[in-house]
Amino acid sequence: MPIPSRDDRRSLLAADCANCFGLCCVALSFARSADFAFDKPAGEPCANLQTDFACGIHERLRPSGFRGCTVFDCSGAGQKVSRDMYGGVSWRDDPAVRAEMFAVFPVVRDLHELLWYLAEASELSVDAALRDEVAAAFASTRDLTDLAPGDLLSRDIEPLRSRVGEMLGRVSEQVRGQLTPPWTPSAVTRKVGPRADLMGARFAGRDLRGANLRGSLLIAADLRGTDLTGTDLLGVDLRDAVLDGAQLDGALFVTQRQLNSARGSSATVLPAWVDRPSHWG
Repeated sequence: MPIPSRDDRRSLLAADCANCFGLCCVALSFARSADFAFDKPAGEPCANLQTDFACGIHERLRPSGFRGCTVFDCSGAGQKVSRDMYGGVSWRDDPAVRAEMFAVFPVVRDLHELLWYLAEASELSVDAALRDEVAAAFASTRDLTDLAPGDLLSRDIEPLRSRVGEMLGRVSEQVRGQLTPPWTPSAVTRKVGPRADLMGARFAGRDLRGANLRGSLLIAADLRGTDLTGTDLLGVDLRDAVLDGAQLDGALFVTQRQLNSARGSSATVLPAWVDRPSHWG
């Protein structure tokens, strides 16, 4: 199966709430915190979910204490489960599928996130053998999302996740190695690297092109005007990171969820396949 074009990818892997049964508002739990105004157990509808599966406070989520809802992104899993896997029959229409639908939703969300990364990797400049591996991994992952819900729940996707993670690491190494000159830790600080604790770090105006920040914590980091071209951002925690004027067009493996959790502006340069969060200035 060929990897879809960017436009088709957005249709497949971008959230379409109008074609979802409010699954993130029901299947998942959340706890009262700075991100949510009250507790909600998994499997129970949020008090703000309406009968048509729309959010009753969608336009005022943040001032109402539901910042976490504006950060979440299902990568298109909501409509995949609702319309494709269950044929448009909701958990309200058929309570018998309720538990299974809620269980399969997070699995499909994880698989769609893998598809997002693999689709991006397919467009990067890597050797032919690795490109073929990426295409094969995309096809096998996409095939899993086309299984019947019960069949998908019986599969162990952890081996696939590990294999894709290792593959994306090799993609990252090849792409970052093509930068001239290759980035070195001494360019900024030797603290920079995979899984680094960079909470509150001040990188405003600095050059992080080609750095490997995979799995790092950049919570509340100052990245104003930072050049992140070729920087590996897979799994990076960007909550409250300041991205005003940052160069993210060309950053590796950035997701909508990461951007939703950060703080940016109209001056932030984004990849073409993500949306500028509506709550940004």
